Amino acid sequence: MKAFYIKDQKQFMNHLLKTDLFDHFLLAEATIHGAVSYQIDGRINPDFFDCDDTEQTLEGGAQYLPFSQLRAICYELIRGKRTPLYFKFVFLLSPKNAANTIASTDTAFGPDDINGILLNLTFRDGAMVLTTGVSYRTFTLDHSFDQAWDTLAARFLSNHGIEYDIR
Repeated sequence: MKAFYIKDQKQFMNHLLKTDLFDHFLLAEATIHGAVSYQIDGRINPDFFDCDDTEQTLEGGAQYLPFSQLRAICYELIRGKRTPLYFKFVFLLSPKNAANTIASTDTAFGPDDINGILLNLTFRDGAMVLTTGVSYRTFTLDHSFDQAWDTLAARFLSNHGIEYDIR
């Protein structure tokens, strides 16, 4: 697990809320504290959709909506003259992207060994931090995939011109 302290918060928020950069991630949850507090549970309610819609929405076994379908809502909750007091976004790789990510690394783990590959974005007390995380199905002392995910996350940020410090 690494914590990336975002240097240019305005640029990062533009990437997050005004471009499709994070659209391929699933949004597990979002919490935004401004004038009032908002809590978004990204878990899909299958009963809401028609059979055809459910199959398409739950593509690849995903249990959460893609951020692309919630980005406009998050943008509306955050935008304004005042900066929110606090916010947190928990992003997950989709099952398909998780399998591809695991396969691209030199690790003994497979998709069945890992519950989720995460990016947690937190803004608190003027600091914006993006933290990596991996949820395993069973206990392991092998952290080779954690380290690989940290490297891939750093490359993702760098490739998109997002400057950060690691502390």
